[in-house]
Amino acid sequence: MTIDLSGLVTESRNPASAEIDTLSTVEMLQVINDEDQKVALAVKAVLPQIAQVVDAITHAFAHGGRLIYMGAGTSGRLGILDASECPPTYGTHPDQVIGLIAGGHKAILKAVENAEDNEQLGQDDLRSLNLTDKDVVVGIAASGRTPYVLGGLAYAKTIGAMTASIACNPHCQMSEAADVAILPIVGPEVVTGSSRMKAGTAQKLVLNMLTSGAMIRSGKVFGNLMVDVEATNAKLVQRQINIVVEATGASKAVAEQALCACDRHCKTAILMILADLDAEQAKTRLTEHNGFIRAALHRD
Repeated sequence: MTIDLSGLVTESRNPASAEIDTLSTVEMLQVINDEDQKVALAVKAVLPQIAQVVDAITHAFAHGGRLIYMGAGTSGRLGILDASECPPTYGTHPDQVIGLIAGGHKAILKAVENAEDNEQLGQDDLRSLNLTDKDVVVGIAASGRTPYVLGGLAYAKTIGAMTASIACNPHCQMSEAADVAILPIVGPEVVTGSSRMKAGTAQKLVLNMLTSGAMIRSGKVFGNLMVDVEATNAKLVQRQINIVVEATGASKAVAEQALCACDRHCKTAILMILADLDAEQAKTRLTEHNGFIRAALHRD
């Protein structure tokens, strides 16, 4: 089967890097850096669409739904990376944000032949998760034409799940298949067709915004502190203490005492100190206010 990629922006040649193989190392890196600076502006241009998806994910989380990323190759790996960082950072259940990659687990480290070209595989992977209409499915592909992702988006629509796409080519198939299309157009790559570069960077920025934005809207951030961080290693134990100190102005000793009293649950420790409550009282009040510290502090 012949695929025509000639019309894709991400596959076109970049005149700025046409002679990059003749440049000194510093000059070569300057070209790459100059092109990378265009990525943030491309993402800025699609903030309204990103906001729509953040709000949809927040709604899904509030009603027992999940965020499910789907992609192939670099795009799939970026989705898995973003999903895997949510539990330690925000204390989420591992099943709340899920990353799917064409070809399954082995494709994380090594390409699986023809997996991305299989629409049925995308549908099957979502079926195996028991997709519901409470979930949000986000398809990721720089090209915007990956069959695995298109198959998943089509199936998600039949279930009634909200769908979004992240691609770097305008008027692509994925943008037409999704409820909301996020299209940061970063232009041709420094190395022609190597969409792990600018396109991959744009995708990572968008994914950061989707999960960070939804977690903030879900009450997992107080000020700019990640107050649901889990203490799964020595660094994170210390980070918890620092967060409680920053949030309350208490000493490290008082912060550690509060954390020990509430099984190292940052939010509870913060509310204990700020509202002068014991651990059980703080837990109850947080539950009454859906985990939002500000609401728990300013209750009537």
